[in-house]
Amino acid sequence: MKKSIVLLLALAAVALKTNAQDPKFYLKGGLNLSNVSYNKDGNVNDANTLPGFHAGLMADLPILPVLSIQPGIQFASKGAKVEWSEGAYYAKSKFNPGYVEVPVNLVVNLPLIDKESKIFFGAGGYAAMGVSGKRTFDGNFSGFVVHQENKIKFSNDDPTTSNEEDAGYGKLKRFDYGVTATAGFAFHNLLLSVNYGLGLAKIYSGTDNGTDDKSKNRVLSLSLGVSL
Repeated sequence: MKKSIVLLLALAAVALKTNAQDPKFYLKGGLNLSNVSYNKDGNVNDANTLPGFHAGLMADLPILPVLSIQPGIQFASKGAKVEWSEGAYYAKSKFNPGYVEVPVNLVVNLPLIDKESKIFFGAGGYAAMGVSGKRTFDGNFSGFVVHQENKIKFSNDDPTTSNEEDAGYGKLKRFDYGVTATAGFAFHNLLLSVNYGLGLAKIYSGTDNGTDDKSKNRVLSLSLGVSL
């Protein structure tokens, strides 16, 4: 019985190796359209969408003829903006943190004309660490002009503990995580995809007392990849 199981596993491994395509590696980048949820139900205001970018590396690793894993590492800008005006009063603020992000997706591949071209779609998750960013505020109040700009501060908490170390007012949590969805086309040496990241971790450090403390990242991205 044991010999039969070993033989079946060996045959399956040979079949997978024979049928699976070679892995591909891409230099990838594109447009981010980011926002943040403003309440515990995850609602966002479309008018607050902030354009940004992402850039990094991605691999396409076949595990079956129609399945592959797409891990990657990239720099991604996120955040949101708010504009307000009434009569002689105008204000605009922008909050733009940058993260080093590691997304991993499991995708289904549907071949097109040849095995070098395919449609793919799938889902997975991401983990990210905040590394940079800034906040800006511009206002005009009856001719009195205000401009403020400062760097975003991240709390240096330990994600393996239940407590949040180094929390403080105005700080963002250092670590973010969430779920992802992706779909696109791969043509020989080019890849085009649309991706969505749904953050599950609140981005502000400190307690959950206020509505804003429930805010989570939301990012729609359009990507172009070139194989290496």
